Amino acid sequence: MADAVDKTATLLATLWVRIRPIVEERFATLDEAAAAAKSGLLNAEVRSAGMSSAHKLAGSLGMYGYDEGTRIAREIEVMLGGANPDAARLTRLIAELRASVFPDV
Repeated sequence: MADAVDKTATLLATLWVRIRPIVEERFATLDEAAAAAKSGLLNAEVRSAGMSSAHKLAGSLGMYGYDEGTRIAREIEVMLGGANPDAARLTRLIAELRASVFPDV
């Protein structure tokens, strides 16, 4: 049983290394949405891209054991779907999400 757990952990770690650049791209999209919200220029295209990135992060982070990241990403997705997202809160949530996924950065 322990051998199977070790193999699963090794496989997930290997997969995480492969998808990390994609995760970082999704963070960049969220940062862009937060900056647009802060400047009052959050248009439909940037909003949609941010929602999509948050949705994809919420779906994938749990698979790698980042349950808190999944929760925060869902909150960001909902926030971006609202009429006027609070830019300061959005920025804080993205920072929390980043810290939950990349605690050593």
